[in-house]
Amino acid sequence: MNGLGERARKSLDRPVAKAARKAKPAPVAAVVEAQSFSAADRVTQVTIDAEEAGQRLDNYLFRRAKGVPKSHIYRIVRGGEVRVNGKRVEAACRLETGDVLRIPPMRVADRTSDDAARVAAGKREKQVALHIVHEDDALLVVDKPAGVAVHGGSGISFGVIEQLRAQRPEAKFLELVHRLDRDTSGLLMVAKKRSALVRLHEDLREGRVRKRYLAGVVGPWSEARRQVKLPLVKFNLADGERRVRVTEKDDPNGMTAHTVFHLVERFSASSAAPCSEFALLDVELKTGRTHQIRVHLAHLGRPILGDEKYGDFALNRRLTRAHPDGAPRVALRRMFLHAASLEIVDPQTGETRAFAAPLPAELRGFLDGLRPPKP
Repeated sequence: MNGLGERARKSLDRPVAKAARKAKPAPVAAVVEAQSFSAADRVTQVTIDAEEAGQRLDNYLFRRAKGVPKSHIYRIVRGGEVRVNGKRVEAACRLETGDVLRIPPMRVADRTSDDAARVAAGKREKQVALHIVHEDDALLVVDKPAGVAVHGGSGISFGVIEQLRAQRPEAKFLELVHRLDRDTSGLLMVAKKRSALVRLHEDLREGRVRKRYLAGVVGPWSEARRQVKLPLVKFNLADGERRVRVTEKDDPNGMTAHTVFHLVERFSASSAAPCSEFALLDVELKTGRTHQIRVHLAHLGRPILGDEKYGDFALNRRLTRAHPDGAPRVALRRMFLHAASLEIVDPQTGETRAFAAPLPAELRGFLDGLRPPKP
């Protein structure tokens, strides 16, 4: 009887034990997430205004809920917890003026630690003072130093846009209008309103923004003005790094690229100079392709001085050392490319506005070292 009772009890316990085995404890990450995004806050109803219209739903949520993992935001959108005008939508949905957006409770990660992490990242990336050339309600124009990325990525955690956002936590909107290579100095536009960003992007596409650069190049340059219309194509090296090259005109992947070069000054050879000649060019971009100026000049056999991707590498190494009895008498330890001027149509007033950034001291000094010594 006792044996039968014991067997009966074990048979009754098996389903319970089986259910217990199936009910595995929640993963630690899930527990942490549940704590981070608990329903401590109520559902929020937001009406989209004209400045917010036109952007994707996911991008809007990323900016609104800084500190919340993107994976969590995509999950609540897929689950229908985020709704637009009462309807389930996809993350790529474009928001329109007057749309009513339902946002579920989301507890943002600890902002104190998040801000501390951004500050620490900025220090690691050698945060520098940013010179503001112009600022109004819609636009910032910054004179970016060489060696500073415009945004984080590819191993860089803290660029110009991240630095501006950290310095201006009250700013509702800060977005890059265009980009400059990390090693290029000069004028960079940052929109403070979405309407300004949209307008300036349209002007860039239509060629209504005039951008001029100053470039130091190797070799003789005789023409006062030279137009280059050579299509460009992007490709990747074996290590995955992106490069650009000139391609055939009938290449379906080729992108139209138009650059105009104006001679500013020639620097003649001397007996002690490490190469024959140098030239300073005023460069006008008619299109804005990646590495356009650098690739067009390299293709012409007149690469930019100090260019570590498309330049004369042996010459670049020699230029990092000054030559007291020849040229250069002042070393060059950066790429000689500077975004010197911008002319735009003001996105708010419609008036033409022009901005300028002087040649940085290290580039002025290098040029002075190429000129004949004063008696």
